[in-house]
Amino acid sequence: MSVWIEGVTIHVEGNSPVEDAEPLLAALQRVRGATVDLSAVTRLHSTSVQILLALQPPTIGKPSDPFQANFVAPLLTISDDSNALD
Repeated sequence: MSVWIEGVTIHVEGNSPVEDAEPLLAALQRVRGATVDLSAVTRLHSTSVQILLALQPPTIGKPSDPFQANFVAPLLTISDDSNALD
């Protein structure tokens, strides 16, 4: 599974398929106020993007896919890495 929780951070990694959307939503519901770390993501499925757009959790990192890094990540609430632990 490419969605996992560490403390108050939800990590998403690799090529995140549609099957990761439900675990991502469950993690966001379970860990209130969590930050989502996208720094190890290759590409997010559009369903996961929709979840992040709807719930607007703080996020850090960007997918390595150039299109998603340049056009999708700016739509999310990307926070500065230095503020992620404040």
